Amino acid sequence: MKVYFAPQSRAVRTVWLLEEMGQPYELVKFTLGQKEMRGPDYTAINPNGRVPTLVDGDITISESTAIAQYLAAKYAPNLAAAPDAQNFAEYLQWLHYAEGMIMPPINNYVVETILLPPERRNDEIAARALKLLNRTLAAVEHHMEGRDFLAGDFTIADTITGHAVVMSRRLGAAFENLPNLLAYADRLEARSAFQTAEAA
Repeated sequence: MKVYFAPQSRAVRTVWLLEEMGQPYELVKFTLGQKEMRGPDYTAINPNGRVPTLVDGDITISESTAIAQYLAAKYAPNLAAAPDAQNFAEYLQWLHYAEGMIMPPINNYVVETILLPPERRNDEIAARALKLLNRTLAAVEHHMEGRDFLAGDFTIADTITGHAVVMSRRLGAAFENLPNLLAYADRLEARSAFQTAEAA
């Protein structure tokens, strides 16, 4: 199994999950923006030139949530909720919440505060993105009242939406009003598998 990876990207989710599973993998490392990511060798594997990409035998997948679902279904069903489980709908909701709700404002905020050169940045767009991010996190804060993880026990939902929560805190979201998410992010960052993925 091979993972195409860059630090501080969604690829951390994939490596974190593989570490949680104890599944061996080979890491192919890029840095974000590295020209080789857009080169013909890599775009033959992932035409978008993005990370993560997982190659498992003759299977290639390049969306982090799809990768997580694939890995759980094939290798770690204990990290997913079964369709007949009481928490199945809740599990699906929070598995997909990151990409549907949290990541769009994160993406806009990162573009306006990090990726664009200073002369092209728009403070109004950045402020609007941060405000929207804080709103999307409020729903997770409410859900996490009295919970350790998003859908009962630790699942792949925590490696996807939990990772987005951690990234939100690091980007400066208003966590002073989110005690449940503060504790949740601390809980995730304390996991040895998360720390290994971060250090990759």
